[in-house]
Amino acid sequence: MSQFAINLLFVGGSFLIYIGIAVWAKAGSTSDFYVAGGGVHPVTNGMAIGADWMSAASFISMAGLIAAGGYANSSFLMGWTGGYVLLAMLLAPYLRKFGKFTVPEFIGDRYYSPNARLIAVICLLVASLTYVIGQMAGAGVAFSRFLEVEATNGLIIAAVVVFIYAVLGGMKGITYTQVAQYCVLIIAYTIPAVFISLQLTGNPIPMFGMFSTHTESGLPLLEKLNQVVTDLGFREYTADVDNKLNMILFTLSLMIGTAGLPHVIIRFFTVPKVSDARWSGGWALVFIALLYLTAPAVASMARLNLMTTIYPEGTSAQPIEYEARPDWIRTWEETGLIRFEDKNNDGRIQLYDDSNAGFADTAAARGWNGNELSVNNDILVLANPEIANLPGWVIGLIAAGGLAAALSTAAGLLLAISSAVSHDLIKGRLNPNISDKGELLAARISMAVAIVVATWLGANPPGFAAQVVALAFGIAAASLFPALMMGIFSKRVNNFGASLGMLSGLLFTLIYIFVFKGWFFIPGTANFPDTAEYWVLGISPLSIGAVGALVNFAVAFSVSKVTAEPPIEIQELVESVRYPRGAGSAQDH
Repeated sequence: MSQFAINLLFVGGSFLIYIGIAVWAKAGSTSDFYVAGGGVHPVTNGMAIGADWMSAASFISMAGLIAAGGYANSSFLMGWTGGYVLLAMLLAPYLRKFGKFTVPEFIGDRYYSPNARLIAVICLLVASLTYVIGQMAGAGVAFSRFLEVEATNGLIIAAVVVFIYAVLGGMKGITYTQVAQYCVLIIAYTIPAVFISLQLTGNPIPMFGMFSTHTESGLPLLEKLNQVVTDLGFREYTADVDNKLNMILFTLSLMIGTAGLPHVIIRFFTVPKVSDARWSGGWALVFIALLYLTAPAVASMARLNLMTTIYPEGTSAQPIEYEARPDWIRTWEETGLIRFEDKNNDGRIQLYDDSNAGFADTAAARGWNGNELSVNNDILVLANPEIANLPGWVIGLIAAGGLAAALSTAAGLLLAISSAVSHDLIKGRLNPNISDKGELLAARISMAVAIVVATWLGANPPGFAAQVVALAFGIAAASLFPALMMGIFSKRVNNFGASLGMLSGLLFTLIYIFVFKGWFFIPGTANFPDTAEYWVLGISPLSIGAVGALVNFAVAFSVSKVTAEPPIEIQELVESVRYPRGAGSAQDH
């Protein structure tokens, strides 16, 4: 059987499962569509949360980022995992106790303001649309490689599948589909990792294999990797970061951004009881940990495999000839995600850090004239089985897993978007008297429109979204997270403070990112290059969400202090949410 047929079998089979589940779990009411009827078991919900969170960024990109940056990029692991701890401990139980369908609805009711609800809708739409672009684009990349179709056609196929199971099933269908998708993606991620760990270290457990002995050299695997990369002018894989302030702020931005992302929060509205919301967070951490503990091992082993593929006889010897390159490089070159340029016309592939001035003399002595191989970080997980010469069925499994990761998160984001439009905008502001049947129809139409928009943006991504997915986390961190925290833990913050706080945090974060990414120009001033030399206090645009959150808090508390206190009934509501009577039950919607 050809590799294409194997890929088609795995991907097509998984799609049939998702669609079958959606038909079985069709939503019959707005409660089913928005929160799956509020009857999801915490273990099931934890698994669905795991799939919802382990997006294309987690499945495909995270290991690639760690492989390229080493220890310095471990912020992604710490930030995303820490965000779930914050969410499970500080937000989820109290939001479930409040008993609403959406994040903007909570903000609108807590701050007794339709304007605050509208601002929350805007923040939600900007953050979710930015994030979903990456998921749809990731699905297109996976399709273009494994099903041998154009990326645009892959996007359309992905959109059709999501349309069927998300529009039909709503949160009820998405929940059980995400359980199936979690099973697919975690198997797809861990099985190749086990094979590769066995090949390189003899240890079948990847997270232990990373700290085991590299079989061929007899050195600890990370020490061998450090030796290989430094011999080629790269920074040590395990080297510490230079700017610790920026790393701390970036980690914090990812943490509070995770805790503020609406598509994650709404999953905690689907369980029967307040205590179940907390248990869902705990189970989600268990399921997420299975992948997140494996990712650093996958990253380090993929980097070592790549280097030793190009330099099979050691870094002091000549690299392989281009004509003798392995099949996996030839295959990925067709996608444009690997590019070779023979700069010294010797017919060999030079892979080294040509930006390192200290390595220039060594490179010149070897006759090298610049790095010749460009490898997109996103391919490392998908290409790992091919690099390690694993069986074809493993490659098919990776294809199904990558698509499951992208589609599960895309479905959650699209549901958050459609809920904001149908429930918060149409029912909450434009047509409060709409019937349950009418609202369900509006929700499905909103979902369909959101899928079309997301597909178009995935095929034609705006520059800012293509370059920085972390923008979504920065927006959520700077706008929604502080409003949620203050809404639960402060009786004094009023509608004016919350509204101005969200707007201030959002605008501050967007302006900083757009100015220092070169997407926004101030008339009469020079453009600011995206380098640490120009950043304020060395703070990267990717880390500014944490500072935006502080701006939000400061504005909200300051404005609230000089304006009227919230009504007594709102203060009592906050008190009842924070100290619930009988933690085992929740208010009905």
